[in-house]
Amino acid sequence: MADVPLHVISDYSSSERRITPSWSIAQFKAKLEPITGIPPSCQRITLKTPANSEIPIVPITDEETTYLSSFPLLPYAELHVIDTRPPSARPNFSSAVGVDKYVLLEEEYEKKTDSVLAWKKSQKLGRFDPNAPSHEQAKIAAITQEVESRGIAVGKRCRVGQDDTRRGIVRHVGEVKEIPGGIGAWIGVELDEPVGKNDGSIGESRYWGEPSELKRGVFVRPERVEVGDYPVMDDLEDMEEI
Repeated sequence: MADVPLHVISDYSSSERRITPSWSIAQFKAKLEPITGIPPSCQRITLKTPANSEIPIVPITDEETTYLSSFPLLPYAELHVIDTRPPSARPNFSSAVGVDKYVLLEEEYEKKTDSVLAWKKSQKLGRFDPNAPSHEQAKIAAITQEVESRGIAVGKRCRVGQDDTRRGIVRHVGEVKEIPGGIGAWIGVELDEPVGKNDGSIGESRYWGEPSELKRGVFVRPERVEVGDYPVMDDLEDMEEI
């Protein structure tokens, strides 16, 4: 008999498999073990047809003499394999605890010629670019020029991102070492309202003010800051006209 494609589904795996109807249930369970990780004696198999009917794959007499051809193996039906072991006895295939890991020493990795590191070296990318320091300096200079052209300075009123609801005072102009790859100046703004990301500190570094539960601080690039005469917004101002 021709093989039948079925979806074999268990708690640990799901895949399409071609099933031979001439297999006995015992043969079939033995073949399912390396696929599902469930021992044959702990497998409970159910065939779910496209009509959503569930048919148990159980032997008429015994598993050695009952063949899969005895069941309606429709192409692409689902074959569910249930693990009957108690949860405490089941393996946790998603956990890497106790699994030996291969660790390649850094000096060995640097000797390889087919690695990402070797490709970066050959293409002169990142830290292997001889012009990298000049690129970095050019970026820092451009950011500094942006700060100066916008007139950004500590103590000035501003708004962030052209959003009138995010007004505040510039509290910091300079580098923020906690921001990955963030070379050049960052602008720390203490917002009027507690709609920021921090309280003026990042990690162990405090850039202004005292510790507070109110998050009024944000750190942004100069192009997002617009200094000017932006008074504190009065939420009650519109109430006077009602």
